[in-house]
Amino acid sequence: DTPAGVVRAQAWHSADGRVERVSFLNVPSFLYARDVRIEIAEFGSITTDVGFGGAYYAILPASEVGLTVNRESCAALTAAGSAVTRAVNRELRIDDPVHPDLAFLYGTIFTGPPEDPAHHSRNVCVFADAEVDRSPTGTGVSARVALHHAKGELRDDEEIVIESILGRQSFFTGRVHSQTTLGKYPAVVPEVSGRAFLTGSHRFVIDLRDDLGAGFLIG
Repeated sequence: DTPAGVVRAQAWHSADGRVERVSFLNVPSFLYARDVRIEIAEFGSITTDVGFGGAYYAILPASEVGLTVNRESCAALTAAGSAVTRAVNRELRIDDPVHPDLAFLYGTIFTGPPEDPAHHSRNVCVFADAEVDRSPTGTGVSARVALHHAKGELRDDEEIVIESILGRQSFFTGRVHSQTTLGKYPAVVPEVSGRAFLTGSHRFVIDLRDDLGAGFLIG
């Protein structure tokens, strides 16, 4: 259960019982605004799309701000992404059809050519308080799947592989699982897949002497 709705996850097993990949069906995702032009002092006039995949993102080529998606450019990409996010939040009013508390631009996604030519593209997500995601970003890939589908660049039965800022060894696969609507917007339910590994385990216990152990309600 997420702020944007229910997300359904699944583990895919190989013949020997090992999990080879995991996937999730995200909330309905859609292209909110196309070809939005904004002025930014550092970069002049730039054009971006705005998509929703559980959060709202500005999505544009890194070349729009004179950069390339790679590790060496991380600091510059972070600064540029924060500037784009501030500018879009200032210039574009977002009216979310279901969740008013999500009606703001959460971050900026810069796209670029992939390191592996067999992959679709590469991106970096600059979100929240100038944070950078090591992965391609699940909600970000969902927004990109919706964007490419809305533009006629992604068929219903087609998968795209999107690398993170780390390159070919860190990627998600995205596809359109189904089509739907969200308010007045044509939307898709994206499926996002990737590799996952067990890194630890934890067990919760309730001490019978703990009066608050079973939980509590306020209000």
